[in-house]
Amino acid sequence: MDFPGRILTNPPSKIKVTYCTDLDKSVLIGNFEKRGWSQVGPEDDWNFYWAGIQTCRNLFSLDSGYRMNDHQTINHFPNHYELTRKDLLVKNIKRYRKELEREGNPLGSKLNGKYIFLDFIPITFVLPADYNMFVEEYRKNPQSTWIMKPVGKSQGAGIFLINKLSKLKRWSREAKAPFNPSVVKESYIISRYIDNPLLIGGKKFDMRLYVLVTSFRPLKAYLFKLGFCRFCTVKYDTSIQELDNIFVHLTNVSVQRHGGDYNSMHGGKLSVDNLRLYLESTRGKCVTDKLFQNITWLIVHSLKSVSYIMANDKHCFECYGYDIIIDNNLKPWLIEVNASPSLTSTTVNDRILKNKLIDNILSIVIPPGGIPDTKWNKIPSIEAMGNFELLIDDEFLLLDKAKKGPIEEETKRPKKKRNQRSYYTTKSIQNT
Repeated sequence: MDFPGRILTNPPSKIKVTYCTDLDKSVLIGNFEKRGWSQVGPEDDWNFYWAGIQTCRNLFSLDSGYRMNDHQTINHFPNHYELTRKDLLVKNIKRYRKELEREGNPLGSKLNGKYIFLDFIPITFVLPADYNMFVEEYRKNPQSTWIMKPVGKSQGAGIFLINKLSKLKRWSREAKAPFNPSVVKESYIISRYIDNPLLIGGKKFDMRLYVLVTSFRPLKAYLFKLGFCRFCTVKYDTSIQELDNIFVHLTNVSVQRHGGDYNSMHGGKLSVDNLRLYLESTRGKCVTDKLFQNITWLIVHSLKSVSYIMANDKHCFECYGYDIIIDNNLKPWLIEVNASPSLTSTTVNDRILKNKLIDNILSIVIPPGGIPDTKWNKIPSIEAMGNFELLIDDEFLLLDKAKKGPIEEETKRPKKKRNQRSYYTTKSIQNT
């Protein structure tokens, strides 16, 4: 897509806001039209752009010559992939932990070689670069199961499980992708498989949570309270015979909807509120509260891990889809973060939820005057937040749920240079 090389100088009319989108989704168009916005093309003077990832990449490229004015906003940060590409997410979280450890920050504390407070991603390696390190780790526990994922694909494409090193080598030969960094074109991550997932009705599930970020410096993020769980259609089975059964192991709706046991009425989904009620009744309120505090905790620190490498363009906001698996010990694990969570509705409830999601996002990112403005302080009213709740606002040290997590009492360090991180230190830390 071509973008004209111009700078818009005139502010938009206060009467009519213009929008542009390359995604034909009813939950988007309906919310835009409800606000009385007018649709225009990408070559026109738009105020609000809900774009696909490739469109954003083109727009932000140096070759486009495009510069946005103060009255334009768009739904992706230029280098969102630092958080949403599987290999870079792992790399950035690992770096974040090491920097905290090196600084002597209590958050970087370890016990028996494991991070006490930041152990929320499975052991993961990037192939082919980390192949030798993976083999070394694999041989420590040769009975373990691992999951392979291509870093650049989504919706369960290209994912498979292995429990023997020979299977990985055989795949390498068949794919004609030897573990040689100079030869392999597509990178994969390989992670320790969470083989003790929490089951409901004997089935594995994961959580899909929506997180809205309006700024990375200072970090401002919100959690959508109407998240949901996605269930496999076949009961969980760790036997070798079922290792390749995607309907047992992969929770993606795009995968499960093709299974013979898929229920199109509820779509294999359960609301997070109902999950919480179930856990409170079966495991107790105390441990359930702790689980949800730890979920908030891992979201906040995954965002902090990239906050100082994100291009913090004031024209941008982004809604991320967080995928989290809970193990049988009620420990949450971050699996991946999606830059473009699906806006396709598979059920009536799904359509209602996603309509509320988009409506609330627009209410938060658009100033009270109704026109995008980069000079706005990005502090929405409580009413505008709708079904979102504040996760973190670094500027005012407001921690909502995260404040009740492993760190009870936070104080901000003295202001640092721009290229240094700003962390919360702690006076009191609980074990997670």
